[in-house]
Amino acid sequence: MDLDTFFVSVERLLNRELIGKPVLVGGVTDRGVVAACSYEARKYGVHSAMPMKLAKQLCPEAIQVKGNSANYMQFSDIVTDIIKEDVPLYEKASVDEFYIDLTGMDQFHGCVKFASELRQRIIQETHLPISFGLSMNKTVSKVATGEAKPNNELKIMKGEEKPFLAPLSVKKIPMVGDKTYQTLRHLGIRYIHTLQEMPMQMLTDVLGKNGEEIWKKANGIDNSPVKQHSERKSISTERTFDKDTIDVERLKGIMLAIAENLAFQLRRGEKLTSCVAVKIRYSDFSTYTKQVRIPYTSADHLIIPRVMELFKEIYNRRLLVRLIGVRFSHLVGGAYQINLFEDTKKQMNLYQAMDKMRERYGDRSIIRAAGIGARTIGGTNPFNGGPPALLANRRS
Repeated sequence: MDLDTFFVSVERLLNRELIGKPVLVGGVTDRGVVAACSYEARKYGVHSAMPMKLAKQLCPEAIQVKGNSANYMQFSDIVTDIIKEDVPLYEKASVDEFYIDLTGMDQFHGCVKFASELRQRIIQETHLPISFGLSMNKTVSKVATGEAKPNNELKIMKGEEKPFLAPLSVKKIPMVGDKTYQTLRHLGIRYIHTLQEMPMQMLTDVLGKNGEEIWKKANGIDNSPVKQHSERKSISTERTFDKDTIDVERLKGIMLAIAENLAFQLRRGEKLTSCVAVKIRYSDFSTYTKQVRIPYTSADHLIIPRVMELFKEIYNRRLLVRLIGVRFSHLVGGAYQINLFEDTKKQMNLYQAMDKMRERYGDRSIIRAAGIGARTIGGTNPFNGGPPALLANRRS
């Protein structure tokens, strides 16, 4: 199952004026990249991972929307919860893609009927379009889902895998990226039926071990199991600047604001982290990362100082900064345990009040005053909402 143009669909739920119009989701500057685009924009040759500057040249009337990962995760979690309630075994391959094992369901409900009802439930409860492909294995199901889009479903019967795949482009095969596709095209291979007719050894001679896997997938052979879904183990945010900067105070402001937002995401998801990492990429593309283990926590006043310490340790004032980021890993479920000797009731009440405001008015509705500099780097907000409605400082 795959949510159709997921990021665009979420943005349209939040802004109905985007419906029916070409939409580009991603970085809104010339350095930005298209994370997702609507079908209306694809007609002009736009696709994901394309530089935003080129996408705007191909489709000048497209509406650019800065992505909001928090919103996408929220809707993804809703869909995941629906699937979790209904199916015996599922694998969450990405934020918008799921493999579901329905082995044995035919004798009870019928796989097609079950999958169709699940799809309709997701659509009704989330108002998001979603497609599915049903077959005997993961590869054929993934390709079938792509062929079913937009917002439809497709079943490939046992024994029909090869005829279904044969007329499709070799680029439809999972594992075939741009480089492999160009290699195959140089060999005169354009469609999957050509791969099906080739000896496996010929493909392995050209592509090595991957050649065997691609040959099997082209022939509809895939014995990989659906892996039981496990909870995510890390969360992170990175900020690439419109223009490289050396303004250390504003860099600190962005770093603090990112850490504060991620800590809120931990508390909202009832998670704790025990590993904090900071990343800096300079204008010469040299990249430095440093991490430190900490006691499990989701509290700002414990996480933010460690983030700022790491930033200070790896920051080099002699070079312009292109990107900074923060990552929390080794996540576990749980709520922050109050320290009887160090934490105060006033401090805990402040967290609760701030989090309630964020839940109601958006992630960036309230921030610490020290993070206000994050709003002015390159003239844009590093986060995806509008300007904060209130500022908060722990001393206030």
